[in-house]
Amino acid sequence: MSEQERPDKHSGWYTFARAFGALVFHTLCPVRFVHPERARLDAPYLVIANHNSWLDPVAIGTMIRRYEVVFLGKKELVKHPLAHKILTRMHMIIVDRHHSDMEAMRACLRTLKAGCVLGIFPEGTRHHQGTMVEVESGTGLIALRSGVPILPVLIDGKIGLFHRVNVYVGEPMDTSDLRAEGVNNETCARLMARITEKYQKGPAGF
Repeated sequence: MSEQERPDKHSGWYTFARAFGALVFHTLCPVRFVHPERARLDAPYLVIANHNSWLDPVAIGTMIRRYEVVFLGKKELVKHPLAHKILTRMHMIIVDRHHSDMEAMRACLRTLKAGCVLGIFPEGTRHHQGTMVEVESGTGLIALRSGVPILPVLIDGKIGLFHRVNVYVGEPMDTSDLRAEGVNNETCARLMARITEKYQKGPAGF
């Protein structure tokens, strides 16, 4: 996978980040996971979440214990050589959000085909005004082309010091009805509309 290490290969950096998260989320930045048992799926599957803080992927990686999640991340995160080295060794797939990045798309599909868990923040970047107000269509395309279940996660607030945040895990979303109609712009748009509607209901939708 070009710059990304094999997603099925154990990463020491990932293990460290997961241990760091387990400590921090029980002390300084308290996080309560609601229905974490729903994340005990058999891979491959796609986990999606809204994005409020740089700690969001750490929270998801801490919650999902069976697998090391391969996250899709914007190229701006790896401008520094050290950040590039660490994040790619933690399996991150680098994407250029400002252009059609077909290599990143292919890497995502290869990750799922390899039987791994792919993590995507469909908003594309951190948002502070509303939840899933704008979602990028690439998520729908990946989900429909791969045919894997979608595990939706709602991070109900910004993870921060001494501020408790609830992380809700929803029931897996099945896309077989849309895939039966074909993978095209219309079915992708309908899937993204479903995702948007679910998140805009807040915790009640989970």
